[in-house]
Amino acid sequence: MTHAPMAAVWEELGGDPALLPGVSTVVRAGALEAALPVRELARACVGACALAAAELGARRAGLARVPRVSVDDGAVATAFVSERHLRIDGRVPVNFAPLSRFWRTADGWVRTHANYPHHRARLLDALGAPDDASAEDVAALLAERSAREIEESVYDAGGLAVALRTPKEWAAHDQGLALARRPLIERGGTAGRDDGTAARQRVLAPLSGGGPLLPAAGVRVLDLTRVIAGPVATRTLALLGADVLRVDAPRLPEDPDAHADTGFGKRSTLLDLAADRRALDELLASADVVVTGYRPGALDRFGLSPEALAERDPGLVVAQVSAWGAYGPWGGRRGFDSLVQVATGIAVTEGSPERPGALPAQALDHGTGYLLAAAVLRALTERAERGHGCVVRLALARTAMWLTDGIGREEGPGAPADLSVAEPYDRPDAWLSERAGPVGLLGHALPPVSFAGGPTDWSRPPGRWGTDPARWT
Repeated sequence: MTHAPMAAVWEELGGDPALLPGVSTVVRAGALEAALPVRELARACVGACALAAAELGARRAGLARVPRVSVDDGAVATAFVSERHLRIDGRVPVNFAPLSRFWRTADGWVRTHANYPHHRARLLDALGAPDDASAEDVAALLAERSAREIEESVYDAGGLAVALRTPKEWAAHDQGLALARRPLIERGGTAGRDDGTAARQRVLAPLSGGGPLLPAAGVRVLDLTRVIAGPVATRTLALLGADVLRVDAPRLPEDPDAHADTGFGKRSTLLDLAADRRALDELLASADVVVTGYRPGALDRFGLSPEALAERDPGLVVAQVSAWGAYGPWGGRRGFDSLVQVATGIAVTEGSPERPGALPAQALDHGTGYLLAAAVLRALTERAERGHGCVVRLALARTAMWLTDGIGREEGPGAPADLSVAEPYDRPDAWLSERAGPVGLLGHALPPVSFAGGPTDWSRPPGRWGTDPARWT
């Protein structure tokens, strides 16, 4: 048995294959069971992230060897559903609103996403439904229309709805074809400015002993992400010691439960990106990493496209995550994990003849988040060697195509896996913890990224959304 999925990821990250034998796996039956190889995807994403962290930590600490990495199916499976394990003073959060679900249409199925109030309003507007429409009212309206018609009309209104497609239909779709031509992890060097301006020199201080090995200590990460994938990436960087400052617009409140789940280790501030330009420029001037998670093009008018950021500062590491990719006919569309599963055929594969299904976790979100963190960590290692930054891009829909078409067929070279079989995964208790914080007593999943000498939990619980000053610590 080999590390084939992880070896493929590590190769795309530009990693040294000689490090792969330093990864061990604890196998637990019952973890992330599905028709598709979700467990293998999750292992590969988390394992690559942990190895990238260990590699950077070894370099900064002057270690002779990269610390060993351990991937435990139990820890990974628990973390991939962290939003379901979250408890706030004993309260169980609601992850999907009543209008975020599958619906029968005149010719098939459609899935909508209406967790945010503005998305709910746009969905109802597209359907000609009143603001107080019930789920039964919406079901009746959708049952009279075709799935593709609903998809387009709701999109035109600024809402979110995706028609159910088979894997074959998605493979023939123009967006599926555009994605298939791209790598799983897009990486490119920064071109820099052509006016002779020199890149700001960044030298991360060597790491000293006396505590956990924190590979990203001293790294300043500007976090312009929402929901799950991007926040999981930045939550992971915070675990590893980075100073992560999440920035949100005052007019777009985040769901407080989503913020609590992904806010560990971070600070959170509010900025009007147009009115508070000076504050934004000051943050960018000393940032090491900028992570964006809005739909492609949404931040361009603020000078925050990957290209503009890279031109502004060639030493910057810029990471972008999106639902559908920054190209193709759907490149500018909004999207969420649940909708990507529907479009790419996953819902058909995981469903039954009677009804579409879903993965056992929002694995596209979580998996892409750990891949994004891994790409940032590898870019920081390469920056120390080459002196320039990097632009990395990932898309949930491209991760979906890897899950449906890539992992099962991957026969590439990989180092022999160090496998041990442990008790089946039936209870997550061993990978859950509790801690008090500004938002209450939190029950939460522990981080799955693990390497010898590394951190086992975040340095701080999440604070209240938008209450920190807009400056670096």
